Amino acid sequence: MDYKSKLDRIFSEFIRLRDSDARGYGRCISCGRIVHWKAADAGPYVNRKHMSLRYDETNVNLQCRACNRYDEGNMIGYHHGLVRKYGEGAVELLNIRRHNSCRLGKTEYETLIRYYGAKVRELKSQKD
Repeated sequence: MDYKSKLDRIFSEFIRLRDSDARGYGRCISCGRIVHWKAADAGPYVNRKHMSLRYDETNVNLQCRACNRYDEGNMIGYHHGLVRKYGEGAVELLNIRRHNSCRLGKTEYETLIRYYGAKVRELKSQKD
């Protein structure tokens, strides 16, 4: 079993559901476009190669596919969106924490998969 891929999928679903309203629509953190959670991405501010922030709920937010996939994350817009959502201090903390090392083992992956799986089920039940 590929734990990282499974957690990536569940975490992405959680982020997109978390950032959408009761009808399933959310606003792209980078450009403000309204998009349904199923047609959105969970875009990271700090690249996913930095494992210390790969599953950080502040670092990853609903993003339209145009910004995430074709505009290299629209990082200027993303920065402004993060400041609006969490404050400048949160952005500074992400930039500091990107340099931390992090290695997840099987137990950590399994725990996070269960945790975010439960969160996804809870959020989906609220949107039905």
